[in-house]
Parts: sequence; structure tokens; C-alpha cells
Amino acid sequence: MTSIIHDIRAEANPYRLLKVETANEAMQRASTQAVPKMLFSECWHESETCFLFADTGLGKSILAVQIADSITRGIPIPGFKMTASPQPVLYLDFELSEKQFQNRYSDNYQNNYHFSERFFRLHVDRDKVDVDGEVEDNLKADIEAAIKNTDARIVIIDNITWIKTETERARDALPLMKYLKGLQRTYGLSILLLAHTPKIAESTPISVNDMAGSKHLMNFVDAAFALGRSHKDRNLRYLKQVKVRACEAVFHTKNVVAMRIEKDSNFVQFRVVDYGSEYEHLKPLKEIEKEITAGKIIELHRQNPNLSNRDIAKKVGTNHTRVKRVLDFLEPEVTVTANTEEDEEPF
Repeated sequence: MTSIIHDIRAEANPYRLLKVETANEAMQRASTQAVPKMLFSECWHESETCFLFADTGLGKSILAVQIADSITRGIPIPGFKMTASPQPVLYLDFELSEKQFQNRYSDNYQNNYHFSERFFRLHVDRDKVDVDGEVEDNLKADIEAAIKNTDARIVIIDNITWIKTETERARDALPLMKYLKGLQRTYGLSILLLAHTPKIAESTPISVNDMAGSKHLMNFVDAAFALGRSHKDRNLRYLKQVKVRACEAVFHTKNVVAMRIEKDSNFVQFRVVDYGSEYEHLKPLKEIEKEITAGKIIELHRQNPNLSNRDIAKKVGTNHTRVKRVLDFLEPEVTVTANTEEDEEPF
């Protein structure tokens, strides 16, 4: 049977894009290739394209720089694993100015943190952007040139919208991901892409659907992890894997990593606090419902200040005592026109 297959292949190759081979041949070729090593625990391995996404202000850029610093030094971030050797990293920083970057990695603009010489920070020359309309094409060409000139095989892009502003639609997302996957194959890259997410409901676990443009973009990446805000402590963040191919997910809903942003003199970074269930960090649904009710109460009062607390309560579907508590908290000067009977149900 094997000889028949090879005889058919020898006659002609009718395939333009596909490579047709037996599963055993594929397994044999794979056995000659190196096993991908961990760059950031089970979240990101060598030769993977990966997403890190979070809402604005949760610290995804801080974590990305910390990961880059870890890789260039060959030292894992405490609480995480890394099996890769120290190597150059291209960090495309489209978020911070030079002075903002210095402020984050210095002690009040003094005593700058000393990064490894393997850490290459790329940023946009704003003057050239203003005068040159071919921003996207020139940016791609410069990225490829930097890969060649530095011999870096690790690329971190902060953030993806600088390369392609429209990623919600399939027709826009597809060329972008094809370009990045082409770079990955050509140069043997490992790519980490930072992305924003729309506002996530504080009572809902994070999923792949929470990233902007996720429906189209997530299909093209090997892995993805996200940062969420903890309801237990507004200064806490938690990390969760939402997509993984190289191994079993470790940081899943039942085992997220709680972390806190701290600054030691001249280096701002995440420090692991503990591990636990994602539900410990989510806002209870009862609190969400109370907030919705409070919002309706406030809106009704502002639309018609003459409505009594009992009238508002009837429209919202609550009791007049809760209405009073909401309005007293919002505007202590509001004159209450309804009775002030005590109610056992707290706000």
C-alpha cells in the first residue's frame, strides 16, 4: 500500500498549497524538531502566537515588559516557569513615550533600571507618521528589518491596533493574522500580541469572547491569557488562560493567579499573591442587581425630582426605604417626601 501511495505522488503533484503525507510521516518529521520551551509558564511557548488582553488600566503593558525582561535574562518571573534560554526580544511599544517609559522604570526619573542588552524597544517616530501616509506598510517593513538586524525570535507587540486599526471584521482581521503567521513561519518567531477588551461584566468569568475582535482573531492564535480586576481588592489583578494548544491549561477558572502591581525602586512589576478560584474575584450577582436598581432609582429621581420615594419604589420594583438610602447616599440634601419607615432589607 505504501508503495502505491508513493507511486501516485511521483506521477504528479496536483496540490498547490497542501502537503499530503501519511500521519506516520508527519510524526517522524515532528520528532526531529525541538520541543517548544516555556516563555511564560503554560501561557506562552516558543513558536506560538499568543494574545494577552485586558481592560484599559489593568497593567497588561507592565506584565508584557516584565515577561520580556524575564526572557532576555533567562530568569523566570517568581510564581511562573520558564524553560527557554535567554535571548533577544523585540518589544514594539506603541503605548508609552520615552519619558513615560523612563518614569515607569526609574526612581522618579533617577536611577534608571538597567535592562539586558538583549531587550530592544521599538517605538514610532511621530514626525514620520505625520508626513507619511503609508504607515501600515512601512511599519511592517520596519518590523521585519528589526527582526533581521537583531536576530530576535521573540516579538511582543503593544498593542495590535497600531498594526491594524480595524480588527472586528473578518476581512480586516484575516490579512493581519496572515501577515503575522507568515512572519512567524519565515523567521521562527514567538509572538505575543497585546489587545484591549470591552468592559467585562464584573460578575462574569473571563472568556475568549471578551477580547475585541475575538471571533475572528482567536482562530489564528495558539494561546491566549487575560488579566481581570479582582472584586476582593481593587488593587488586585488575576491572570487566567482562555486558550491553550501546547499543553493542559493550568491557570483556569478553578486556579487563577492573583497578583498585585508593586514598584521596587525603579522597576514596576506584578507579584504573585496566591492562587484560587476565579469566582472569589468576581462581584456577587446580588451586588450587581443592587447597582442596577440604584441606577434606575437615580435616573428616575433626576428625571422627576418631585416623585416621592414610594412612587419611585413602585416603578423600580423595590421598597421606599431602599430608595431613600440610595438618594441619601447620592444627594444628602434631597428632601424626602415619603414616610421613613424602617425596612429590614439593607441597600
